[in-house]
Amino acid sequence: MPSELSANARLILERRYLRRDAAGRPVESPEALFRRVADDIASAEAVFGRSPRERAEDFFHLMMEGEFLPNSPTLMNAGRDLQQLAACFVLPVEDSIESIFATLRAAALIHKSGGGTGFAFTRIRPKGDRVATSQGTASGPVSFMRVFNAATDAINQGGFRRGANMAVLSVDHPDIEEFIEAKRGTAELTNFNVSVLVSDDFMRKAAAGEPWGLVNPRTRLTVRHVEAAGLLERLIDAAHATGEPGILFRDRIERDNPTPTLGRIEATNPCGEQPLLPFEACTLGSVDLARFVTPTGFDLDRLRRTVTLGVRFLDNVLERCRWPLPQIERLCRANRKIGLGVMGWAEALVRLGIPYDSEEAVSLADRTMAFVSRTARAASCDLARERGPFPNYAVSLHARGCGFPLRNAAVTTVAPTGTLAILAGTSGGIEPLYALAFRRQVLDGEVLEDAHQGFATAARDGGFDTPEVREALRRHGSVRGCSRVPESVRRVYGVAGDISPDWHVRMQAAFQRHVDSAVSKTINLPRSATRDDVAAALRLAWRSGCKGITVYRDGCREGQAMATVAECTGPACVA
Repeated sequence: MPSELSANARLILERRYLRRDAAGRPVESPEALFRRVADDIASAEAVFGRSPRERAEDFFHLMMEGEFLPNSPTLMNAGRDLQQLAACFVLPVEDSIESIFATLRAAALIHKSGGGTGFAFTRIRPKGDRVATSQGTASGPVSFMRVFNAATDAINQGGFRRGANMAVLSVDHPDIEEFIEAKRGTAELTNFNVSVLVSDDFMRKAAAGEPWGLVNPRTRLTVRHVEAAGLLERLIDAAHATGEPGILFRDRIERDNPTPTLGRIEATNPCGEQPLLPFEACTLGSVDLARFVTPTGFDLDRLRRTVTLGVRFLDNVLERCRWPLPQIERLCRANRKIGLGVMGWAEALVRLGIPYDSEEAVSLADRTMAFVSRTARAASCDLARERGPFPNYAVSLHARGCGFPLRNAAVTTVAPTGTLAILAGTSGGIEPLYALAFRRQVLDGEVLEDAHQGFATAARDGGFDTPEVREALRRHGSVRGCSRVPESVRRVYGVAGDISPDWHVRMQAAFQRHVDSAVSKTINLPRSATRDDVAAALRLAWRSGCKGITVYRDGCREGQAMATVAECTGPACVA
């Protein structure tokens, strides 16, 4: 972590990550936090007959300099009593009361430790279906989602992090229409993101105007047909109105399932970047690309070293993690999935003087993630030589190829890195800058002000730090429409609402081509975006090989997490 921590970073550290005394006061510094984490994760080296000391120093400096940060549970829990270090979990939901509430108990344990959970509710019989044991009728998947949501409300993840869930339902489930509408015009399911799992066959039938069969998961029989195009339009309507549901592309995800003999992937973690098998988990970490920018591109030697150490760090996390359930531990140790990703992409582009919505940026994204992926795979390969491949390697897709064994069934992921990006003082994931000045709601409703210091410096140095420019920032968070700002600067400092949907999707697809798991990316749209804009983005994401898509039209929900200064409302937002 760089010494110049922002006020927002210090607040986040104090409220969420630093060790506290019995009275709730922080009793460690940021430096002590990273020393605690580095020492704990490096201690795994001893398991493989190596000295932890050198690696502890390497890991410590990576985090202190902000070049690499692990997911939040690792920062919160490493070297402490809880020692649960993974962020992403998927749990099975079978069609029985016993299974449903066993899963609910497991989710409670995961949320308490700082993890997030994903569930596929597809196996639950539809509303109105027969329940033989009681001679009654079933209440359907959405009713049980409400139960899970209420349980999550009751668990505040140790006071540091609120519970988060992903609910997934297959597009051929008889209750799919109720699921699509579940978050429209209601305050329910506030702890859930929801996504529809769609197949290539469904997308083709929607395009051709053909009927689509809805199948009872209990009987495996088709119970009725609907128009595929009409169902897709309903999904688009809901996404345009509320930002949900998202879409997961089943066949694209399954093509990258490294262990298909162990089962199909049917759900992801809450932000969608980590498709996982039931009872599987993953630990994540992100490299801040902005810290490797040089006048001519990226310092590839430094980036290679950081990615290599990051892979080693995350593999060590798997050794040090205290898993919440034995089933999860068995599968995680057998597959050893990790998610090495990137953040700071938009900030890197700004420093390079490249507009986000440009061919140059998309091409650089392709080359940069290809380099990160090759380096991460090589690091996992080296670890396999040193420590052995993941135990399920022999039954994995990797064993069918001509490459060397890997230590990890999956190596790369791109997470949203919202909180981590604040700590690192950079932009989140691969998103464009949200705005050049905005307010962000975090923690328990606290609002943080944020402004892009690079633009502020450019405005002062360039002589366009004027009342007109400051008013544009206050109202819109953008200067793309402000003639007082030079055109070259306006282009480079484009923000999320300035970027057309196709550029958002093309950027996601460029990264996805080189990512083992998936890419968390929100297609941020201006308030004026139409249903046709949403539909075009969805279809482009499918054609481009994305594994999923989430759209969000600015202002379509009350209390959104980030807003420009002029749009921010509520007592905490009063200037």
